[in-house]
Amino acid sequence: MINYSNEELLNGILRNDNVILQHIYKNFYYKVNLYIKKNSGNDEDANDVFQEAVIVVYRKLKANDLIINCAFETYLYSVCKFLWYKQLARVKSEKEMMVESVMFESEFDHDFSELVEKNERFKLYQKHFQLLGSDCQKLLQLFFDKVPLKQIAQIMGFSGEKYVKKRKFKCKEYLVTSIKQDVSFKKIGQ
Repeated sequence: MINYSNEELLNGILRNDNVILQHIYKNFYYKVNLYIKKNSGNDEDANDVFQEAVIVVYRKLKANDLIINCAFETYLYSVCKFLWYKQLARVKSEKEMMVESVMFESEFDHDFSELVEKNERFKLYQKHFQLLGSDCQKLLQLFFDKVPLKQIAQIMGFSGEKYVKKRKFKCKEYLVTSIKQDVSFKKIGQ
């Protein structure tokens, strides 16, 4: 078995390196799977939590907001435990569950809650963005990429900037309405 350093593992996640990602999954997933199964979960839950934890690490790396003062495995396991605890807390009001009480009084959790909520909001946005028509997707993407209105009109074949503004408003309004009507929107807490 190859032993990668924290730096090699983190750089591999940042580069989306399949060899490193497979190594992480192969060597660290089993422990997370066991923990989640012991705490009211199943294989699918463990898979979701593990993938979400890797995404959390990736986003923190992209934001230059990650300092690890322990083994990567320990850090990743802590992120997974936190994510699972958060998911159980969300479900707790629907069902009565017996779960190991986990307190996070360490550097591992100080901003995971915020990051998890951002991830959930982003997933919800992505889901509804994909449901938009291709013209709306293209128009909004150009707008988000800060392409000038005049240029957007040319690219999209619209008559002018006023029409671009009107279409952008309608597309954005449809997207926002669609998101707000999603059951998940209320659970996330906007």
